[in-house]
Amino acid sequence: MALASVAKVVLGSLAFGVFWVLAVFPSVPFMPIGRTAGALLSAVLMIVFHVISPDDAYASVDLPILGLLFATMVVGSYLKNAGMFKHLGTLLAWRSQGGRDLLCRVCVVTALASALFTNDTCCVVLTEFVLELAAERNLPAKPFLLALASSANIGSSATPIGNPQNLVIAFNSKIPFPKFLLGILPAMLAGMAVNMVMLLCMYWKDLDGSSSPIDVDGKRMEAVEEGAGAHAGVEPSPKLQLGSTNGGSGYMSPLMTENISTKHPWFMQCTEERRKLFLKSFAYIVTVGMVIAYMVGLNMSWTAITTAIALVVVDFRDAEPCLKTVSYSLLVFFSGMFITVSGFNKTGLPAAIWNFMAPYSKVNSVGGISVLSIIILLLSNLASNVPTVLLMGGEVASAAALISPAAVVRSWLLLAWVSTVAGNLSLLGSAANLIVCEQARRATRNAYDLTFWQHIVFGVPSTLIVTAIGIPLIGKINI
Repeated sequence: MALASVAKVVLGSLAFGVFWVLAVFPSVPFMPIGRTAGALLSAVLMIVFHVISPDDAYASVDLPILGLLFATMVVGSYLKNAGMFKHLGTLLAWRSQGGRDLLCRVCVVTALASALFTNDTCCVVLTEFVLELAAERNLPAKPFLLALASSANIGSSATPIGNPQNLVIAFNSKIPFPKFLLGILPAMLAGMAVNMVMLLCMYWKDLDGSSSPIDVDGKRMEAVEEGAGAHAGVEPSPKLQLGSTNGGSGYMSPLMTENISTKHPWFMQCTEERRKLFLKSFAYIVTVGMVIAYMVGLNMSWTAITTAIALVVVDFRDAEPCLKTVSYSLLVFFSGMFITVSGFNKTGLPAAIWNFMAPYSKVNSVGGISVLSIIILLLSNLASNVPTVLLMGGEVASAAALISPAAVVRSWLLLAWVSTVAGNLSLLGSAANLIVCEQARRATRNAYDLTFWQHIVFGVPSTLIVTAIGIPLIGKINI
């Protein structure tokens, strides 16, 4: 794509610069309007500056991605209300044998859960509980908070629904869910193990604490879940918040309850315990069915929407409380970002930069993959990972298509792996990092302030080593 006129390039770059500044620094003194309003402002500037037409702006908004995000939030709310994350917390504490064993559990459970329930959701629910477990064993909070945030990012790389950038990649690349999962799973498992070993080596002496297991009851975990929302965000009534430079999701609050008299007569004849058991069982069953539908290649967006509406209907409640758990600000952010990135692409500047780098970034050589990975890693921390994927995805895939069809798939998976793990580089690299930091700082008990420098001391070596170890494993399993 040729460069547009000088005026279009300058104005388009200016609009994109506004988006970048407000995405990375949402509370800048000269315009403290936040990320969501910043994305919308940038989109409007693209249209006002005639970088993109109104019709093209509307066409650039990816409705399937927005639909999947919306439905995932609704399903996540029902799963949380069904006690899914309470069980994850109980699994962490069950017969734990000391600090090192607990750290390994945090890494494994968080990574696997993040692949299915998104990294941000797991961080929201588990942060305060992990703080409680560490405090009761007289263990320092820092290694467990680092384990939680870094493992959530690594684990989320394995599936299209693990994080927003993977979602974008899955829709743009048309890679089926099973192929995506198997293509990145070996790298994810290896990365999770290496990250865990690095944490153990770095904090081995600090993890000497009480080895006696603790008795974890459901009530305490429920209290931690309910308290997480009140202390993690700015608003007193929690919703899924936009938490970082990657436009990631934030957290979900449990559904509001209604009087049993509003239910269908069939429910009125049941005991409260049986009704709750039925609703919880149904939530788990349809969620498993949703994942199976993904695996067999059904449309991801409509599968998630169907699952969400099935949960709403069977719940026999007014859907308004459920819909209040949806972060509409996140959907607006994505809409504004789609328009902004599309406008910036029309300036021809991203294509010109890529044309310069393309000869050195071929995915059929070790040197090319190394250069490409460094570019993705740097851009993901400078411009955030979702815009990086939107800007680079098409160009990288087009260059790989000149090599072979298999190279195209591997280039998309490589982009997913590196852009996701890049979030571990610094505290500002991903939503999961910021959520863990804020949750820990605002915790009602055992609060801990995880600083930028504390994170980067572990984040830089972990990111570089995990990324390098995972790259050779990308796409090794083909179906």
